[in-house]
Amino acid sequence: MQASEFDKFAQEYQQSLRQSIRLSGESPEFFAAYKVRDALACARGLGLAPSRVLDFGCGVGGSIPFFHDLAPGARLQGVDVSLKSLELARERFGAMAAFQACDEDRLPFEDAAFDLIFTACVFHHIPPAMRPGWLREIRRVLAPGGVFVAFEHNPLNPLTVRVVKNCPFDENAQLLTAGEFGGLLRQAGFADVKARYRIFFPHALRALRPLERGLRWCPLGAQYFLAARA
Repeated sequence: MQASEFDKFAQEYQQSLRQSIRLSGESPEFFAAYKVRDALACARGLGLAPSRVLDFGCGVGGSIPFFHDLAPGARLQGVDVSLKSLELARERFGAMAAFQACDEDRLPFEDAAFDLIFTACVFHHIPPAMRPGWLREIRRVLAPGGVFVAFEHNPLNPLTVRVVKNCPFDENAQLLTAGEFGGLLRQAGFADVKARYRIFFPHALRALRPLERGLRWCPLGAQYFLAARA
């Protein structure tokens, strides 16, 4: 996850994302909103009312307005290695959240600084050898009993693989399965690791989406998320 990788796409990120997901019939805002809703539902289902939220790999800040609306009063912090992406995030959402750059191996926060840490489709951009270190960093800044929710593309879904292959800013992506990600979380010291699969129906079949709640065990969804506790 080098800064230069996303600096070159920062200005055109939203346009490139819209183009790459056009087959789904949905907008980037649809995907950002459902992820934030799921993350907050996970936290609240575990008895946590998040007041300190970190968006790890926040990019241009697309998740921030949804956290702002759905977790009113929470202190929102975004962090990323891409300075150009952070510039755009501050321009768009600087009134809602603080944004800070990080090194490529350490988070610029004190231990136990957050009670919810969220990341959306970031780890496939991190070289496999660096993933354990980043997970240890995330656990370090997560308060005891806090929740980490990580969303990723599902490499078992053929449409997802096609979308990633054709996405300009995924040119160096290395997808990981939920099983692989879960194993890394446990090795980093996380507990109560649970996986859920999401997005089984495109926009044209959106009337069937209420069925998804009963399909979250099925490893064929376009994306998945893992929830774990410190």
